[in-house]
Amino acid sequence: MAGEHPPEVAGTRLPGGEYRISSEENRALCEALFTQPAADGRAHEIYSYIATQSGMGVSVDGLLAICEFDAADGPMLGSSNSRFVGTLQTDVTYRIHGTILSLTRKQSKKLGVMDVLEYRLTLESQSGEPVLEVTNTWILPRRNLT
Repeated sequence: MAGEHPPEVAGTRLPGGEYRISSEENRALCEALFTQPAADGRAHEIYSYIATQSGMGVSVDGLLAICEFDAADGPMLGSSNSRFVGTLQTDVTYRIHGTILSLTRKQSKKLGVMDVLEYRLTLESQSGEPVLEVTNTWILPRRNLT
């Protein structure tokens, strides 16, 4: 198979950043999902994905560029696994940092050559206490390789 090895990106640290879930933003999201916001200020669990992706310090295009992949080639989310250590709250600013864990080249009967990207994003309080950790796996079809 041509291009047997993907770019060596395992261990690459993402720049990171901050994210704040306003109570208004949370309320609007809950309304869109036909649910009620928690009365105690807890944010909806979907913010585990939204906040970490938004605060990882690079755009999706930027993350894919690190992997030498063009978004026009159709990346697919394979899985997203959240591990909550604490409670995600509204009106709190969180810090996010992340690391690319692996980029593995595989052969698929359906997609042909593809890379499997796995990266971890950690959301923590301003004091450095972890609140949640998200591990995302994306499928990057390498249609130009045979």
